[in-house]
Amino acid sequence: MRLLLVRHGETVWNSERKVQGGAVDTALSETGLRQIARLSEVLRDEPVDYIISSPLQRAVLTAQSIARYHPLPIATDPGLKEVNVGIFDGLCTLDIPQTFTEMLLDWWKGGRERLPGGESFQELQDRTWGVVKPFVENGAHENVLVVSHYFTTLSIILKAMDFPLSMITKFRMDPGCINALEFGKFGARLARFNDTSYQVV
Repeated sequence: MRLLLVRHGETVWNSERKVQGGAVDTALSETGLRQIARLSEVLRDEPVDYIISSPLQRAVLTAQSIARYHPLPIATDPGLKEVNVGIFDGLCTLDIPQTFTEMLLDWWKGGRERLPGGESFQELQDRTWGVVKPFVENGAHENVLVVSHYFTTLSIILKAMDFPLSMITKFRMDPGCINALEFGKFGARLARFNDTSYQVV
């Protein structure tokens, strides 16, 4: 089976370089709206049997745009929300004090340490994998489209590939990117990663 993992389009906070976690329901920017319109065209011929999305509007709108060409209902699951970044929500990355920057970097290494008021990457991965694991194991749907967020998607990919969470800082994903995991008798294979080639006009 295959998981098609899509990150939502750019949000207003993305464009303003603000930290954006799962506790805030930020809107797509004008660029983000253009991205998801183009994304729907690019994915119109992709096989999709089931669509599941984070309930946050930036993900749901992205899923709805893609679903224009796939007559399927969109399921939502709070387990696909972005990581809860606690006190960092809304802070501009350029304005975070050095002490908090150091804390964030330590947290990014994939340990179990929580951000103040937030969660750890292990907690994030436990809940995100809990959402996709049934699709991987029961094979009821051959092609599942998952629309979510930056760290959400990375946590799923790392788990599927049996990579440690400490590697989460080694990857980068852009808004509106397409990723694909294929599962076969030899396990998971990352067949597509951070594909934003469709955005080049």
